[in-house]
Amino acid sequence: MIRINQLKLPVDHGKDQLLSKAAKALKIPADQIKSIHIVKQSVDARKKPDICFSYVVDVETAKESEVVHKVKNANVMLVKEKAYEFPQPGEQELKTPPVIVGCGPAGLFCGLMLARAGYCPVLLERGEDVDSRKRKVSDFWLNGILDTESNVQFGEGGAGTFSDGKLNTLVKDPVKRNQKVLEILAEFGADPAILYQNKPHIGTDVLSGIVKNIRTEIIRLGGSVHFLSCVTDFKLENGRLREITVNGKECRKVDALVLAIGHSARDTFEILYGKNVPMQQKSFAVGLRIQHPQKMINLSQYGTERYNEILGAASYKLTKQTSGGRGVYSFCMCPGGYVVDASSEPGRLAVNGMSDHARDGLNANSALIVTVTPEDFPNQAALAGVEYQRNLESLAYQYGGGKIPVQLYGDFKAGRESISFGDVAPELKGRYQFANLREMLPSYLSEALIEGVDGFESMIKGFARHDAIFAGIESRTSSPVRIERNSEFESEIKGIFPCGEGAGYAGGITSAAMDGIKIAEEITRRYKPLK
Repeated sequence: MIRINQLKLPVDHGKDQLLSKAAKALKIPADQIKSIHIVKQSVDARKKPDICFSYVVDVETAKESEVVHKVKNANVMLVKEKAYEFPQPGEQELKTPPVIVGCGPAGLFCGLMLARAGYCPVLLERGEDVDSRKRKVSDFWLNGILDTESNVQFGEGGAGTFSDGKLNTLVKDPVKRNQKVLEILAEFGADPAILYQNKPHIGTDVLSGIVKNIRTEIIRLGGSVHFLSCVTDFKLENGRLREITVNGKECRKVDALVLAIGHSARDTFEILYGKNVPMQQKSFAVGLRIQHPQKMINLSQYGTERYNEILGAASYKLTKQTSGGRGVYSFCMCPGGYVVDASSEPGRLAVNGMSDHARDGLNANSALIVTVTPEDFPNQAALAGVEYQRNLESLAYQYGGGKIPVQLYGDFKAGRESISFGDVAPELKGRYQFANLREMLPSYLSEALIEGVDGFESMIKGFARHDAIFAGIESRTSSPVRIERNSEFESEIKGIFPCGEGAGYAGGITSAAMDGIKIAEEITRRYKPLK
């Protein structure tokens, strides 16, 4: 196979032009190309408004070594792609099926891989199935009635179900787990374009159908999925997990337990901490969501509105080091999306961002967050980061009167409560109320956010506009805890496999799914299948 890098074409090009461009790069007639496969597609907007697509493609043709030698181009090379390989099963006997706690990306992908390998996994999810969950969440956004077990954080699909469904990750991936995750998502309903797009996304509307399809396949292959099933106790003996209790009454013996509990399972963290399961504090980030008109972001990023229909809503990624030494950066940017009430505990409020697949909302929104470290936490206990989050969420609930507290950026800078919106119309899911967010935050966070937003103005014109809308608090960016595991991905307590974002080993849909696959591989290497 011949790989061609940096193959540039106009945004409105056709398929024939891609073939012709590849043939020209190889200095061969187009009819000598047997196949062409897009490896990567990205937008090159460095010379805006002259925008183009940049491709990496793999081409199959005759006498490939001779072609590459003749071309003498650093962007043309021979490649031999190695596909992802799932390991062969081990020899240990399993007395009980593997149990997976949590049906977010980590749990679902772990469950799917184990089900396909014949291990008949049992998945326990404290929340509801995705359809019931969506109804509960919609009712909460409309009426403010929170179900603490089925909400934006808990339920089938995990917290990522109510997000933009972004699939990019910075995780190094020599064994191709990332590609496997994308292939599985495409298999179960995602647009196949995610296999090559530089910044692929699914959208919350499409993602909900995909997680349902994965669940159906797990069950078809002999696994089982149980909703409204919260693990409430762990029985340990001689440094090994023996049994779990579900919903305070049902006891289940377990040989291998995958802890894919998500970053908001604070009650489960507390139970594990009380059982002396080794865990430690970890840094995370907190901040506010900011909304701007999507048209403003498109014009800044593309320099033109000519190709909006082809390119879709533009995204951005911004970072700045402040004079106080803290980094401020955009996180979970949602083009054409909404700010949503993502609360999961009574008397506490948290927000997140969400986009449908079309990304056709009026506004762009992003979390602007500041890293906080254990030095900022109230004490040195392993769960001090949870306490830090809860304190901020309690203040957000208090300042918003139980609704999402919002404020114009100009008023945030001035330290006064807003009284009306400007030209930026709010796009929120959930009830909201004006409040002075500046009073709600520690001064080091407020000052860092102001310096960050003002600095981002030089990168995106209008970013620091007075009527940009702040909403808070964005506190669930990642887990505040790491549940320790060894090189074989197992806790010091034998039989427990900490997994995914909640355990502190992932930071998004793709990396969590990859970690779930990693745990499935380890269980497979050890044990024989059940069927």
